[in-house]
Amino acid sequence: MTDMFDSRGCLTTPLTDTNDMWRDLGAFYRQLLTEDLLPWWLEHGLDRESGGICSCIQDDGTIVNRDKFVWSQLRALWTFAGACNRVEDQPDWHEAADHMFRFISGNNQQHASGRWNFLTSCDGEVKKGLESIQCDAFAICGLAEYYRLTGEESARTMGLRTANAVLEALAVPGSYGTTPYPIPEGTKAQRVAMQHSLALAEAGKAFDDEALLAESRKLTDDILGNFRVPERQAILEYVALDNSLLPAPIGTYMGPGHGIETAWFQIENLRGTDIENLPEILDIMRWSFEKGWDTEYDGLFLGIDIDGGEPLFEHSEKKIWWPHCEALCGTLLAYEVSGEQWCLDWYTKSHNYAFDKFPDREHGEWTQRLDRKGNRHADYIILPVKDPFHLPRAAIYAVEICQRLANRTTSP
Repeated sequence: MTDMFDSRGCLTTPLTDTNDMWRDLGAFYRQLLTEDLLPWWLEHGLDRESGGICSCIQDDGTIVNRDKFVWSQLRALWTFAGACNRVEDQPDWHEAADHMFRFISGNNQQHASGRWNFLTSCDGEVKKGLESIQCDAFAICGLAEYYRLTGEESARTMGLRTANAVLEALAVPGSYGTTPYPIPEGTKAQRVAMQHSLALAEAGKAFDDEALLAESRKLTDDILGNFRVPERQAILEYVALDNSLLPAPIGTYMGPGHGIETAWFQIENLRGTDIENLPEILDIMRWSFEKGWDTEYDGLFLGIDIDGGEPLFEHSEKKIWWPHCEALCGTLLAYEVSGEQWCLDWYTKSHNYAFDKFPDREHGEWTQRLDRKGNRHADYIILPVKDPFHLPRAAIYAVEICQRLANRTTSP
């Protein structure tokens, strides 16, 4: 580690836009990925007895049970395949991707409809079925990434089948579940449009399917046109089915992590094209930081009420790992396409908070839950799940982005 970082991994100086700085930052994330995150999951999480990944697992690697939350399996498929595609095709990562694909191809993970179940036992007994359309987004992304890695035609077939089933469901808002956060009746959720905008774009690119790319762009238009509310400087989590605004607390709830995530998803979806709506997309990310950052104790809130009231969901004041992971890769991507200084400023604040608070320095990987003051919160908040996704995904994308920035010849 260079003198750019202290012993905890926090930045010692402000970021400067130089090729050497981007190389050092990229090397930092590559080291995090290759020496900490993926080895941790290969040792503790990969279920070599029953197949798949064990995501009912504690920070010290203790497995609580071997039930399989299906979205964890699908997210792990993306992570191991994505690390091979985007960082380095290491044999143990490739083997883990193959292991995950074999598991999700059987064991009742996929529903007969083409969509995906929510929870099975380790031997394939379905415990919870079509409870969350979010599983389907992770399936599409994971299968697209695995197809890129291997050219496995059955992955393409499965991915297209899921995408088509999802499009049928999305056409009827309210017809699908969104466990663990149910959508209030008569509303639609920004996170559903967000997740599927990326999934359909990734599938469209991987499978060379222009129709899926067009559907992704429709979801981008929905996000920017209906959930983005400029007069409130907010990206709302819920609007009515007719796209009208809702009363508090449903209609004033904002998830800063989802705002940052949806912004970088749209940039990634459209990267390499003329992003006509880039200012509007960047506004979403900036507003999410400005409204969602705790000015007293630092860190991003899980949720806020944009009017200052009591947020819709319990635990909204907590500091959770995943919004901070999205902040790391999101701000880097935003800087790559815009060159705006605020991106580096928020990156620095997010980096220093995250690497000071979340790493588990005894066991490796990160703890996932902190209270508002930044102390470890031991109890599960929503699901009893820890899986290899948000953090390794952020590291994988950071390696890619830093490499592009280090190799560019002109500033953005």
